[in-house]
Amino acid sequence: MACLHSYLREFRSTLTLAVPIIVGHVSQMLMGVTDNVMIGRTGTVPLAAASFGGSVFNVFFVFAIGLMVPVAILVSRSRGAGRPEECAEYLRHGIALALGFGLLESILMAVLSTQLIYFGQPPEVLAIVTPYFLMMAGSLPSVLVYIVLRQYAEAMGHPWAPMVIILAGVVVNAVLNWIFIYGNLGMPALGLTGAGLSTLLARTLGAYAIYVWLRRDPKVRAAWPKRWFGDYSRERFGTMMHIGLPASGMLLFESSAFAAAGIMNGWLGAVPLAAHQIAITCASLVFMIPLGLAIATGMRVSRALGSGAKDTLRTIAFGSMGAAVVIMVGFTLTFRFGGGVIAAWFVRDPVVIALAAQLLIVASLFQLFDGVQVIAASSLRGITDVRIPALITLVAYWGVALPLGYLFGVRGPYGAVGVWTALAGGLAFAAIFLTARFVRRTRLE
Repeated sequence: MACLHSYLREFRSTLTLAVPIIVGHVSQMLMGVTDNVMIGRTGTVPLAAASFGGSVFNVFFVFAIGLMVPVAILVSRSRGAGRPEECAEYLRHGIALALGFGLLESILMAVLSTQLIYFGQPPEVLAIVTPYFLMMAGSLPSVLVYIVLRQYAEAMGHPWAPMVIILAGVVVNAVLNWIFIYGNLGMPALGLTGAGLSTLLARTLGAYAIYVWLRRDPKVRAAWPKRWFGDYSRERFGTMMHIGLPASGMLLFESSAFAAAGIMNGWLGAVPLAAHQIAITCASLVFMIPLGLAIATGMRVSRALGSGAKDTLRTIAFGSMGAAVVIMVGFTLTFRFGGGVIAAWFVRDPVVIALAAQLLIVASLFQLFDGVQVIAASSLRGITDVRIPALITLVAYWGVALPLGYLFGVRGPYGAVGVWTALAGGLAFAAIFLTARFVRRTRLE
């Protein structure tokens, strides 16, 4: 009973930090949901094009997010050790990485936009996807700056303002979609391109808003940079890359696997691709809950390590894992029995709705594995164990999920359902081995 009490006590502390993070991430995902619902009203082909363009964009986006992960970890550890000036330096170096790498990836995506034909997607999808893809590419620097500033605020114990800002961003994005997708207030109806333009503008405004708030907040003044550019530390960049590159690898292996799953569904036709987009949007939205718990858990693990409280590491992590399993059971039942109703919110095509409902049943199975693996991975990052976990995720997604998806879904008779079932197998592999790794690394001698 005493052991259970300690887990509950630590989870309450984690949840206090996690709630605004979860709401913020759900709100960020709602931008994508809003885009897909509003794009879906214009037809199956635009929705399929959004799925393809978004899948490729997410590979670049998620890799860049991994490079920003050290900001939360290192600011949390510096705060736990009582060094506010170090918090400021890691923020400053994180902003430099966000701007530099965001610009580089935008350029790479612009070059890639001329080669999208080689992904083997339906011709009607390729005919409309490029302008949308370029708009998404242009949003990368601003959204990465926003992520760095948000992670800094959360690590400093101030997660509520970023939550409010991203909630406002959802509203702004929806209004801009209404204007640019459908051609209201005198604007031409831009369709899919309008959705990309709305995302670009909403992300830029969000980055500006969180910067202005942090600059004026007296609670972080002692840990706010006195200068932004120049006199960078090669050692600090090295420390960030030591954590960030393997973290990027972990995120990239997972995101690229889901992107490849989207591309494989595109090989099967526009209907499977549109159904995939609906299912991945719903699964990703639900995933924001364990993801928020994972981020809060990783920051608390890192802060505990910085303050010398190593005996609490397992209690913090396992309390979050247990809670994630309980929460995800509820969503598993929702997807299992309400998939058809949910799919009908996105599109009117009955064939797409029927297939998306089947995919949501498969998604209902891997929710449990997904919740555990993301918390285990974040806990390992909190103790700066990143290389072996990166290898585990590589095997899980590219050694298990994708080969089985191609075998049973593309070459075999199961189609999109086969691709998604294989993804569930990869997530189960990751959950088991990442948790085992955390148990081993936190064994008290």
